[in-house]
Amino acid sequence: MRRCLRGLGVFIALVAMSLPVAQGAKIAVSPPESLVIGPGDLLQVSVLREPELTQQVRVLDSGEVVLPLIGRIKVGGDSTPRADGVIERAYVSEQYLKNPQVTVTILQFATQTIAILGQVQHPGTITITTPRSLLDVLAMAGGLTPDADRHITIERGGVWGEQIQVFLPNNAQADLRADVSVYPGDRILVPKAGIVYVLGDVGRPGGYVMQDNSHLTVLQAVALAAGANKTAAQKRARLLRKGKAGYAEEPIHLRAMERGKIPDLELKADDILYVPFSARRNLMLSGAGIIASASAALIYAHP
Repeated sequence: MRRCLRGLGVFIALVAMSLPVAQGAKIAVSPPESLVIGPGDLLQVSVLREPELTQQVRVLDSGEVVLPLIGRIKVGGDSTPRADGVIERAYVSEQYLKNPQVTVTILQFATQTIAILGQVQHPGTITITTPRSLLDVLAMAGGLTPDADRHITIERGGVWGEQIQVFLPNNAQADLRADVSVYPGDRILVPKAGIVYVLGDVGRPGGYVMQDNSHLTVLQAVALAAGANKTAAQKRARLLRKGKAGYAEEPIHLRAMERGKIPDLELKADDILYVPFSARRNLMLSGAGIIASASAALIYAHP
């Protein structure tokens, strides 16, 4: 019987979610089990068929709530489904109810801030009073920076410190499908993506973010830079790769690579691919000059 009632409650909740909500009405959202009850939270404790026992209570610093008949009950650190069972057992053990059906909902979180760190325009803390979507929170932080990685970590504010990895591809429709909810007390980390630089005689020289899968080859990078110009000395391209002792240079025969005579080369973060304008200008530009040009290059986030 108890299981049937719970199933009926889920069905009613789903139907209620599909109904229109009057403007200005507040919706109580049940958090996932990883989000736990904390001191200062405002709870709605509902007891089926016992309206006199249904009330809103504030969680004390001790993690307890004071309820009719059974007094102080500790629910701090519990998820809402777990708190349901704690309160039900208390009513049974005190012999006030034989088969209570209790539902606990968090109406207001005491911890109303989330921390968002890393590659956003305005890192810091944001105040929210109800769960918000990740896209909303990123927008509240000013959006991602051009060199932000799309692999985002959300650390839940519960005692288990659950971490959720979210991948937001640079595509509006895919972003909406990958969106998740963020709760008060959560922390969000947006890391910096790797960047490769394509400089010299190409259509659009600059730095290119290794966004989606962090893999980028020489030919893919040149394509992102709108290709080499007709005046480019493709046989004398150079790859500058950063190591422990600084940048090391490697010659790249770009024309042979395009024709499939030599294999395409996988790039690493901070690599600099330089396609010279001509043999004479190539000799004039030193490795230090190329590195200096990379530091001033525009950064592009490819779609």
